[in-house]
Amino acid sequence: MSIDPRVALQSLVTALEEHLAASASRRREDDPAVEAAYLAIADAFEAYEEALYDAFGEVTPLEIYEESDEDDEDGDEDGDYASDLVEAEVEH
Repeated sequence: MSIDPRVALQSLVTALEEHLAASASRRREDDPAVEAAYLAIADAFEAYEEALYDAFGEVTPLEIYEESDEDDEDGDEDGDYASDLVEAEVEH
């Protein structure tokens, strides 16, 4: 059973607001509260995207950016969650 897209959207907005609050009160570079809020955005976005598709057959122009193994081989090994940022791509 899918959730209402409006409920999923509100969860996504809440996750974004919580990330903003965690970022504003960051205590150090690898603050676990910011990382947890970051992951919550990704989870909430995926739930929204699924609910939107189930209800209306629609998707957003956004996608979750995930670092590939090839990125690691190129020396891009930051070791922190920032390398897996959520990336917005607008389709033309």
